[in-house]
Amino acid sequence: MMKQTGSLQKNDTIELEITGYSSEGSGVGHYNGQAVFVNGAAAGDTAECVVIKAKPNYAVGKLVHILKASQDRVSPDCGAFPRCGGCQYRHISYDAELRLKQQKVADALNRIGHISVVPDPIVGTEAPERYRNKAQYPVCMENGRLSAGFYAPFSHRVIDGKDCLLQPESFGAILRAVARWAEKYKIPTYDESTGKGLLRHVYIRKGFATNETMVCLVINGEKIYQPEALLAALLKADLSVKTVLLNHNTEKTNVILGRRCTVLYGGGYIEDILCGKRFRLSPLSFYQVNHDQAQRLYEKAAGFAAGAKTLLDLYCGAGTIGLTMADKVERLIGVEIVPEAVADAKVNAALNGVTNAEFLCADAAQAAKTLKERGLLPDTVILDPPRKGCDESLIRTLAEMAPKRIVYVSCDPATLARDCARLAEEGYEVKQAVPFDLFPRTVHVETVCLLYHQKKEFISVPYEPKDADYLNKG
Repeated sequence: MMKQTGSLQKNDTIELEITGYSSEGSGVGHYNGQAVFVNGAAAGDTAECVVIKAKPNYAVGKLVHILKASQDRVSPDCGAFPRCGGCQYRHISYDAELRLKQQKVADALNRIGHISVVPDPIVGTEAPERYRNKAQYPVCMENGRLSAGFYAPFSHRVIDGKDCLLQPESFGAILRAVARWAEKYKIPTYDESTGKGLLRHVYIRKGFATNETMVCLVINGEKIYQPEALLAALLKADLSVKTVLLNHNTEKTNVILGRRCTVLYGGGYIEDILCGKRFRLSPLSFYQVNHDQAQRLYEKAAGFAAGAKTLLDLYCGAGTIGLTMADKVERLIGVEIVPEAVADAKVNAALNGVTNAEFLCADAAQAAKTLKERGLLPDTVILDPPRKGCDESLIRTLAEMAPKRIVYVSCDPATLARDCARLAEEGYEVKQAVPFDLFPRTVHVETVCLLYHQKKEFISVPYEPKDADYLNKG
Protein backbone atom coordinates (compact mmCIF):
# COMPACT_ATOMS: atom_id res chain seq x y z
CA MET A 1 0.00 0.00 0.00
CA MET A 2 1.26 3.45 -0.92
CA LYS A 3 2.17 5.68 2.00
CA GLN A 4 0.17 8.92 1.96
CA THR A 5 1.18 10.98 5.00
CA GLY A 6 3.79 11.30 7.74
CA SER A 7 7.57 11.17 7.73
CA LEU A 8 9.31 8.51 5.70
CA GLN A 9 10.46 5.24 7.23
CA LYS A 10 12.52 2.42 5.80
CA ASN A 11 10.45 0.04 3.62
CA ASP A 12 7.70 2.61 3.00
CA THR A 13 6.25 2.45 -0.52
CA ILE A 14 5.58 5.88 -2.03
CA GLU A 15 4.52 7.51 -5.27
CA LEU A 16 7.13 10.10 -6.25
CA GLU A 17 7.36 12.70 -8.99
CA ILE A 18 10.97 13.08 -10.12
CA THR A 19 11.80 16.73 -10.71
CA GLY A 20 15.59 16.79 -11.13
CA TYR A 21 18.91 15.07 -10.60
CA SER A 22 21.51 14.91 -7.85
CA SER A 23 25.18 15.65 -8.53
CA GLU A 24 25.72 11.87 -8.64
CA GLY A 25 23.02 11.37 -11.30
CA SER A 26 20.18 9.97 -9.16
CA GLY A 27 16.67 11.21 -9.81
CA VAL A 28 15.38 13.58 -7.13
CA GLY A 29 11.82 14.05 -5.92
CA HIS A 30 10.18 15.42 -2.78
CA TYR A 31 7.77 13.72 -0.41
CA ASN A 32 6.12 16.03 2.11
CA GLY A 33 9.04 18.42 1.63
CA GLN A 34 11.69 15.74 2.15
CA ALA A 35 14.18 15.07 -0.69
CA VAL A 36 14.19 11.51 -1.97
CA PHE A 37 17.03 10.22 -4.21
CA VAL A 38 16.26 7.36 -6.61
CA ASN A 39 18.93 5.70 -8.75
CA GLY A 40 17.77 5.09 -12.33
CA ALA A 41 14.88 7.57 -12.17
CA ALA A 42 14.54 10.32 -14.79
CA ALA A 43 13.32 13.88 -14.38
CA GLY A 44 9.68 13.85 -15.45
CA ASP A 45 9.01 10.31 -14.22
CA THR A 46 6.25 9.50 -11.78
CA ALA A 47 7.49 6.40 -10.01
CA GLU A 48 6.60 3.87 -7.36
CA CYS A 49 9.55 3.63 -4.97
CA VAL A 50 10.47 1.73 -1.83
CA VAL A 51 12.43 3.64 0.81
CA ILE A 52 15.72 1.84 1.52
CA LYS A 53 17.24 4.56 3.71
CA ALA A 54 15.45 7.21 5.77
CA LYS A 55 17.25 10.13 7.39
CA PRO A 56 15.80 13.24 9.07
CA ASN A 57 16.49 15.49 6.06
CA TYR A 58 16.54 13.08 3.11
CA ALA A 59 15.71 9.56 2.01
CA VAL A 60 16.96 7.08 -0.61
CA GLY A 61 14.45 5.14 -2.63
CA LYS A 62 14.62 2.09 -4.87
CA LEU A 63 12.77 2.31 -8.17
CA VAL A 64 10.01 -0.33 -8.31
CA HIS A 65 7.76 0.72 -11.17
CA ILE A 66 7.41 3.63 -13.60
CA LEU A 67 3.83 4.92 -13.32
CA LYS A 68 4.35 7.68 -15.89
CA ALA A 69 7.50 7.84 -17.98
CA SER A 70 9.47 11.02 -18.63
CA GLN A 71 9.56 12.17 -22.24
CA ASP A 72 13.36 12.03 -21.91
CA ARG A 73 13.38 8.35 -20.90
CA VAL A 74 14.83 5.73 -23.26
CA SER A 75 15.37 1.99 -22.85
CA PRO A 76 18.86 1.36 -21.41
CA ASP A 77 21.10 -0.42 -23.92
CA CYS A 78 23.30 -2.05 -21.26
CA GLY A 79 22.20 -4.96 -19.10
CA ALA A 80 24.44 -3.81 -16.25
CA PHE A 81 22.66 -0.45 -15.90
CA PRO A 82 21.97 0.84 -13.26
CA ARG A 83 23.68 -1.84 -11.13
CA CYS A 84 27.07 -0.75 -12.49
CA GLY A 85 28.37 2.64 -11.37
CA GLY A 86 30.15 3.39 -14.65
CA CYS A 87 27.20 5.21 -16.25
CA GLN A 88 24.45 7.36 -14.77
CA TYR A 89 22.44 8.48 -17.82
CA ARG A 90 21.74 5.41 -19.97
CA HIS A 91 18.02 5.80 -19.27
CA ILE A 92 17.66 9.26 -20.86
CA SER A 93 18.28 10.50 -24.40
CA TYR A 94 21.61 12.08 -25.28
CA ASP A 95 19.84 15.36 -26.11
CA ALA A 96 18.41 15.37 -22.57
CA GLU A 97 21.82 14.58 -21.13
CA LEU A 98 23.37 17.54 -22.95
CA ARG A 99 20.64 19.89 -21.70
CA LEU A 100 21.21 18.63 -18.18
CA LYS A 101 24.97 19.20 -18.35
CA GLN A 102 24.54 22.63 -19.88
CA GLN A 103 22.28 23.57 -16.98
CA LYS A 104 24.68 22.02 -14.46
CA VAL A 105 27.48 24.35 -15.60
CA ALA A 106 25.18 27.38 -15.73
CA ASP A 107 23.78 26.69 -12.24
CA ALA A 108 27.23 26.20 -10.71
CA LEU A 109 28.59 29.44 -12.15
CA ASN A 110 25.50 31.38 -11.07
CA ARG A 111 24.71 29.84 -7.66
CA ILE A 112 28.18 28.94 -6.39
CA GLY A 113 30.33 31.50 -8.17
CA HIS A 114 27.72 34.31 -8.44
CA ILE A 115 29.00 34.75 -12.00
CA SER A 116 26.60 36.34 -14.47
CA VAL A 117 28.12 34.98 -17.69
CA VAL A 118 25.86 32.62 -19.65
CA PRO A 119 27.81 29.56 -20.85
CA ASP A 120 28.08 28.96 -24.58
CA PRO A 121 26.08 26.00 -25.92
CA ILE A 122 27.63 22.71 -24.85
CA VAL A 123 29.79 20.97 -27.45
CA GLY A 124 28.46 17.43 -27.67
CA THR A 125 29.60 14.45 -29.68
CA GLU A 126 28.24 12.19 -32.38
CA ALA A 127 29.97 9.24 -30.70
CA PRO A 128 28.63 8.83 -27.14
CA GLU A 129 29.66 5.14 -27.10
CA ARG A 130 33.10 3.43 -27.14
CA TYR A 131 34.87 6.76 -26.67
CA ARG A 132 37.12 6.09 -23.67
CA ASN A 133 40.81 5.53 -24.38
CA LYS A 134 41.53 4.46 -20.79
CA ALA A 135 39.90 2.17 -18.25
CA GLN A 136 40.91 0.94 -14.80
CA TYR A 137 38.93 -2.19 -13.95
CA PRO A 138 38.69 -3.47 -10.36
CA VAL A 139 38.72 -7.27 -10.19
CA CYS A 140 37.29 -9.94 -7.92
CA MET A 141 37.65 -13.74 -8.01
CA GLU A 142 34.43 -15.53 -7.11
CA ASN A 143 33.99 -19.32 -7.34
CA GLY A 144 37.05 -19.54 -9.55
CA ARG A 145 35.81 -16.94 -12.06
CA LEU A 146 37.32 -13.48 -12.48
CA SER A 147 34.91 -10.54 -12.53
CA ALA A 148 36.35 -7.34 -14.02
CA GLY A 149 34.27 -4.23 -14.53
CA PHE A 150 33.19 -1.35 -12.32
CA TYR A 151 31.99 -0.80 -8.79
CA ALA A 152 28.29 -0.73 -8.02
CA PRO A 153 27.12 2.78 -6.99
CA PHE A 154 28.32 3.85 -3.53
CA SER A 155 30.15 0.56 -2.94
CA HIS A 156 33.26 -1.44 -3.81
CA ARG A 157 31.28 -4.43 -5.05
CA VAL A 158 32.56 -5.38 -8.50
CA ILE A 159 29.96 -5.63 -11.28
CA ASP A 160 31.37 -7.68 -14.15
CA GLY A 161 31.54 -5.62 -17.35
CA LYS A 162 34.09 -7.05 -19.73
CA ASP A 163 32.32 -5.45 -22.70
CA CYS A 164 31.48 -1.98 -21.39
CA LEU A 165 29.84 0.27 -23.99
CA LEU A 166 32.06 3.18 -22.93
CA GLN A 167 35.25 1.29 -23.88
CA PRO A 168 36.64 0.02 -27.20
CA GLU A 169 35.61 -3.56 -28.01
CA SER A 170 39.29 -4.56 -27.90
CA PHE A 171 39.34 -3.85 -24.14
CA GLY A 172 36.86 -6.68 -23.66
CA ALA A 173 39.11 -9.13 -25.51
CA ILE A 174 42.05 -8.09 -23.31
CA LEU A 175 40.01 -8.52 -20.12
CA ARG A 176 38.88 -11.98 -21.18
CA ALA A 177 42.52 -12.94 -21.83
CA VAL A 178 43.52 -11.72 -18.35
CA ALA A 179 40.57 -13.60 -16.85
CA ARG A 180 41.55 -16.88 -18.51
CA TRP A 181 45.12 -16.48 -17.22
CA ALA A 182 43.98 -15.57 -13.70
CA GLU A 183 41.51 -18.44 -13.54
CA LYS A 184 43.95 -21.01 -14.90
CA TYR A 185 46.71 -20.11 -12.46
CA LYS A 186 44.37 -19.29 -9.56
CA ILE A 187 45.65 -15.73 -9.16
CA PRO A 188 44.34 -14.34 -5.85
CA THR A 189 42.62 -10.96 -6.16
CA TYR A 190 43.09 -8.16 -3.66
CA ASP A 191 40.82 -7.95 -0.61
CA GLU A 192 40.50 -4.37 0.68
CA SER A 193 39.42 -5.52 4.14
CA THR A 194 42.53 -7.65 4.75
CA GLY A 195 45.11 -6.11 2.43
CA LYS A 196 45.81 -9.61 1.06
CA GLY A 197 45.71 -10.90 -2.51
CA LEU A 198 47.76 -10.06 -5.60
CA LEU A 199 45.74 -8.67 -8.51
CA ARG A 200 44.07 -5.32 -7.77
CA HIS A 201 43.13 -3.73 -11.10
CA VAL A 202 43.53 -4.18 -14.85
CA TYR A 203 44.47 -0.86 -16.47
CA ILE A 204 44.20 -0.47 -20.26
CA ARG A 205 45.05 2.61 -22.32
CA LYS A 206 44.75 3.02 -26.10
CA GLY A 207 46.03 5.59 -28.58
CA PHE A 208 43.06 6.09 -30.88
CA ALA A 209 45.06 7.84 -33.60
CA THR A 210 47.98 5.35 -33.51
CA ASN A 211 46.13 2.13 -32.60
CA GLU A 212 48.66 1.38 -29.86
CA THR A 213 47.49 -0.28 -26.64
CA MET A 214 49.04 -0.48 -23.17
CA VAL A 215 48.05 -3.15 -20.66
CA CYS A 216 49.04 -2.67 -17.02
CA LEU A 217 48.24 -5.02 -14.15
CA VAL A 218 48.10 -3.29 -10.77
CA ILE A 219 49.42 -5.78 -8.21
CA ASN A 220 49.92 -5.98 -4.47
CA GLY A 221 53.44 -7.35 -4.78
CA GLU A 222 56.56 -7.56 -6.92
CA LYS A 223 55.83 -10.23 -9.54
CA ILE A 224 53.09 -12.34 -11.10
CA TYR A 225 52.75 -16.04 -11.77
CA GLN A 226 53.45 -17.27 -15.30
CA PRO A 227 54.11 -13.88 -16.96
CA GLU A 228 55.01 -15.61 -20.24
CA ALA A 229 51.56 -17.19 -20.41
CA LEU A 230 49.91 -13.83 -19.75
CA LEU A 231 51.94 -12.11 -22.46
CA ALA A 232 51.12 -14.81 -24.99
CA ALA A 233 47.41 -14.52 -24.20
CA LEU A 234 47.41 -10.71 -24.46
CA LEU A 235 49.30 -10.57 -27.75
CA LYS A 236 46.93 -13.15 -29.20
CA ALA A 237 43.83 -11.32 -27.93
CA ASP A 238 44.73 -7.92 -29.43
CA LEU A 239 47.40 -7.28 -32.05
CA SER A 240 47.53 -3.58 -31.07
CA VAL A 241 49.11 -4.36 -27.66
CA LYS A 242 52.46 -2.56 -27.75
CA THR A 243 53.51 -2.74 -24.12
CA VAL A 244 52.61 -4.65 -20.94
CA LEU A 245 53.56 -3.50 -17.45
CA LEU A 246 53.10 -4.20 -13.78
CA ASN A 247 52.21 -1.34 -11.46
CA HIS A 248 53.23 -2.04 -7.89
CA ASN A 249 50.76 -0.83 -5.26
CA THR A 250 51.41 -2.53 -1.91
CA GLU A 251 49.68 0.10 0.21
CA LYS A 252 46.40 -0.59 2.00
CA THR A 253 44.57 2.16 0.20
CA ASN A 254 41.75 2.87 -2.25
CA VAL A 255 44.17 4.73 -4.53
CA ILE A 256 44.43 2.66 -7.70
CA LEU A 257 48.00 3.18 -8.90
CA GLY A 258 51.28 2.92 -7.06
CA ARG A 259 54.25 5.08 -7.98
CA ARG A 260 56.45 2.32 -9.47
CA CYS A 261 56.09 0.26 -12.65
CA THR A 262 57.95 -2.73 -14.11
CA VAL A 263 57.94 -3.35 -17.87
CA LEU A 264 57.16 -6.91 -18.98
CA TYR A 265 56.96 -6.26 -22.71
CA GLY A 266 57.67 -3.35 -25.07
CA GLY A 267 58.98 0.07 -24.16
CA GLY A 268 56.67 0.84 -21.25
CA TYR A 269 54.72 3.49 -23.16
CA ILE A 270 52.42 4.08 -26.10
CA GLU A 271 52.05 7.10 -28.38
CA ASP A 272 49.04 9.01 -29.66
CA ILE A 273 48.43 12.02 -31.90
CA LEU A 274 46.33 14.96 -30.70
CA CYS A 275 45.90 18.35 -32.43
CA GLY A 276 48.61 17.34 -34.89
CA LYS A 277 51.16 16.64 -32.13
CA ARG A 278 52.57 13.24 -31.15
CA PHE A 279 52.53 12.31 -27.47
CA ARG A 280 54.28 9.55 -25.52
CA LEU A 281 52.16 8.23 -22.66
CA SER A 282 53.36 6.19 -19.68
CA PRO A 283 50.96 4.59 -17.16
CA LEU A 284 51.19 7.54 -14.74
CA SER A 285 50.72 10.28 -17.38
CA PHE A 286 47.49 12.26 -17.39
CA TYR A 287 45.76 12.22 -20.78
CA GLN A 288 42.15 13.08 -21.54
CA VAL A 289 40.04 9.94 -21.95
CA ASN A 290 38.03 11.19 -24.93
CA HIS A 291 40.41 11.83 -27.83
CA ASP A 292 38.12 13.63 -30.27
CA GLN A 293 36.37 15.81 -27.70
CA ALA A 294 39.68 16.67 -26.03
CA GLN A 295 40.96 17.89 -29.38
CA ARG A 296 37.98 20.24 -29.71
CA LEU A 297 38.40 21.48 -26.15
CA TYR A 298 42.11 22.12 -26.66
CA GLU A 299 41.40 24.03 -29.86
CA LYS A 300 39.09 26.29 -27.89
CA ALA A 301 41.62 26.75 -25.10
CA ALA A 302 44.29 27.55 -27.71
CA GLY A 303 42.03 30.24 -29.13
CA PHE A 304 41.66 31.74 -25.67
CA ALA A 305 45.45 31.74 -25.18
CA ALA A 306 46.36 32.95 -28.68
CA GLY A 307 48.93 35.74 -28.76
CA ALA A 308 50.47 34.95 -25.38
CA LYS A 309 54.14 35.73 -24.98
CA THR A 310 54.85 33.58 -21.93
CA LEU A 311 52.38 30.78 -21.29
CA LEU A 312 52.47 29.01 -17.91
CA ASP A 313 50.76 25.59 -18.04
CA LEU A 314 49.98 24.41 -14.50
CA TYR A 315 49.00 20.77 -13.88
CA CYS A 316 50.45 20.07 -17.34
CA GLY A 317 50.56 16.25 -17.14
CA ALA A 318 52.42 14.87 -20.15
CA GLY A 319 52.45 18.36 -21.65
CA THR A 320 49.53 17.80 -23.99
CA ILE A 321 47.54 21.00 -23.64
CA GLY A 322 50.57 23.32 -23.53
CA LEU A 323 52.43 21.65 -26.38
CA THR A 324 49.37 21.94 -28.64
CA MET A 325 49.71 25.73 -28.14
CA ALA A 326 53.51 25.99 -28.26
CA ASP A 327 53.64 27.26 -31.82
CA LYS A 328 51.24 30.10 -30.90
CA VAL A 329 53.30 31.52 -28.01
CA GLU A 330 56.85 32.78 -27.51
CA ARG A 331 57.63 30.69 -24.43
CA LEU A 332 55.94 27.74 -22.69
CA ILE A 333 56.57 26.62 -19.11
CA GLY A 334 54.81 23.45 -17.90
CA VAL A 335 54.47 22.39 -14.27
CA GLU A 336 53.49 18.92 -13.02
CA ILE A 337 54.02 17.12 -9.71
CA VAL A 338 54.30 13.56 -11.16
CA PRO A 339 57.94 12.92 -12.21
CA GLU A 340 57.02 10.31 -14.83
CA ALA A 341 54.60 12.74 -16.48
CA VAL A 342 57.27 15.47 -16.56
CA ALA A 343 59.69 13.03 -18.19
CA ASP A 344 57.01 12.26 -20.80
CA ALA A 345 56.41 15.99 -21.35
CA LYS A 346 60.10 16.56 -22.10
CA VAL A 347 60.12 13.64 -24.53
CA ASN A 348 56.93 14.95 -26.14
CA ALA A 349 58.49 18.35 -26.70
CA ALA A 350 61.44 16.68 -28.43
CA LEU A 351 59.15 14.41 -30.49
CA ASN A 352 57.40 17.47 -31.89
CA GLY A 353 60.48 19.65 -32.36
CA VAL A 354 59.28 22.15 -29.75
CA THR A 355 62.24 24.23 -28.59
CA ASN A 356 60.48 27.04 -26.71
CA ALA A 357 59.21 24.86 -23.82
CA GLU A 358 60.54 23.81 -20.42
CA PHE A 359 58.91 21.52 -17.85
CA LEU A 360 59.28 21.61 -14.08
CA CYS A 361 58.49 18.83 -11.61
CA ALA A 362 56.83 20.59 -8.68
CA ASP A 363 53.58 21.32 -6.91
CA ALA A 364 51.65 23.92 -8.92
CA ALA A 365 51.44 26.45 -6.09
CA GLN A 366 55.11 26.13 -5.15
CA ALA A 367 56.26 26.31 -8.77
CA ALA A 368 54.19 29.44 -9.38
CA LYS A 369 55.74 30.99 -6.30
CA THR A 370 59.27 30.03 -7.40
CA LEU A 371 58.75 31.45 -10.89
CA LYS A 372 57.46 34.67 -9.39
CA GLU A 373 60.58 34.89 -7.19
CA ARG A 374 62.68 34.43 -10.35
CA GLY A 375 60.90 37.43 -11.82
CA LEU A 376 59.08 35.39 -14.43
CA LEU A 377 55.62 36.88 -14.83
CA PRO A 378 53.57 35.06 -17.51
CA ASP A 379 50.92 37.02 -19.35
CA THR A 380 48.74 33.91 -19.75
CA VAL A 381 48.21 30.95 -17.41
CA ILE A 382 46.54 27.64 -18.24
CA LEU A 383 44.94 25.86 -15.29
CA ASP A 384 43.87 22.21 -15.64
CA PRO A 385 43.64 21.04 -12.01
CA PRO A 386 42.23 17.77 -10.64
CA ARG A 387 38.59 17.58 -9.61
CA LYS A 388 39.25 19.29 -6.27
CA GLY A 389 40.29 22.48 -8.08
CA CYS A 390 42.98 24.98 -7.06
CA ASP A 391 44.17 25.51 -3.51
CA GLU A 392 44.25 28.91 -1.86
CA SER A 393 48.04 29.28 -2.01
CA LEU A 394 48.01 28.90 -5.79
CA ILE A 395 45.26 31.49 -6.22
CA ARG A 396 47.16 33.95 -4.02
CA THR A 397 50.34 33.42 -6.06
CA LEU A 398 48.44 33.87 -9.32
CA ALA A 399 47.05 37.12 -7.98
CA GLU A 400 50.58 38.28 -7.22
CA MET A 401 51.77 37.26 -10.71
CA ALA A 402 48.78 39.10 -12.20
CA PRO A 403 48.69 37.42 -15.62
CA LYS A 404 46.50 39.19 -18.14
CA ARG A 405 44.56 36.01 -18.95
CA ILE A 406 43.74 32.77 -17.19
CA VAL A 407 42.41 29.87 -19.23
CA TYR A 408 40.79 27.46 -16.78
CA VAL A 409 40.00 23.89 -17.90
CA SER A 410 37.85 22.09 -15.35
CA CYS A 411 36.22 18.67 -14.92
CA ASP A 412 34.01 19.83 -12.04
CA PRO A 413 31.63 22.80 -12.41
CA ALA A 414 31.33 23.29 -8.64
CA THR A 415 35.06 23.72 -7.95
CA LEU A 416 35.41 25.75 -11.15
CA ALA A 417 32.73 28.16 -9.94
CA ARG A 418 34.29 28.34 -6.48
CA ASP A 419 37.73 29.13 -7.91
CA CYS A 420 36.36 31.67 -10.39
CA ALA A 421 34.61 33.44 -7.51
CA ARG A 422 37.87 33.53 -5.61
CA LEU A 423 39.73 34.84 -8.67
CA ALA A 424 37.06 37.51 -9.05
CA GLU A 425 38.15 38.82 -5.65
CA GLU A 426 41.62 39.22 -7.18
CA GLY A 427 40.38 41.28 -10.13
CA TYR A 428 39.54 38.56 -12.69
CA GLU A 429 36.27 38.32 -14.60
CA VAL A 430 34.91 35.30 -16.48
CA LYS A 431 34.43 36.49 -20.04
CA GLN A 432 33.43 33.22 -21.66
CA ALA A 433 32.61 29.68 -20.53
CA VAL A 434 32.21 26.74 -22.91
CA PRO A 435 31.04 23.30 -21.70
CA PHE A 436 32.31 20.20 -23.52
CA ASP A 437 30.89 16.72 -23.09
CA LEU A 438 33.97 14.54 -22.75
CA PHE A 439 32.15 11.94 -20.65
CA PRO A 440 28.88 10.90 -22.34
CA ARG A 441 26.49 8.78 -20.25
CA THR A 442 28.13 9.93 -17.00
CA VAL A 443 27.54 12.88 -14.67
CA HIS A 444 30.85 14.51 -15.59
CA VAL A 445 31.23 17.55 -17.82
CA GLU A 446 34.31 19.53 -18.81
CA THR A 447 34.33 23.34 -19.10
CA VAL A 448 36.89 25.79 -20.40
CA CYS A 449 36.67 29.37 -19.10
CA LEU A 450 38.48 32.51 -20.15
CA LEU A 451 39.17 34.92 -17.31
CA TYR A 452 40.55 38.36 -17.99
CA HIS A 453 41.90 40.84 -15.52
CA GLN A 454 39.35 43.63 -15.27
CA LYS A 455 42.03 46.24 -15.95
CA LYS A 456 43.13 44.49 -19.15
CA GLU A 457 41.62 44.60 -22.61
CA PHE A 458 39.46 41.61 -23.59
CA ILE A 459 39.38 40.23 -27.14
CA SER A 460 36.82 37.48 -27.83
CA VAL A 461 38.09 34.54 -29.91
CA PRO A 462 35.33 32.59 -31.72
CA TYR A 463 35.39 28.79 -31.49
CA GLU A 464 35.89 27.24 -34.92
CA PRO A 465 36.57 23.48 -34.73
CA LYS A 466 38.65 22.00 -37.55
CA ASP A 467 36.10 19.28 -38.28
CA ALA A 468 32.31 19.17 -38.36
CA ASP A 469 31.54 15.81 -36.72
CA TYR A 470 30.24 17.29 -33.50
CA LEU A 471 26.94 18.39 -32.04
CA ASN A 472 26.52 21.89 -30.71
CA LYS A 473 23.43 21.65 -28.59
CA GLY A 474 22.11 23.47 -25.58
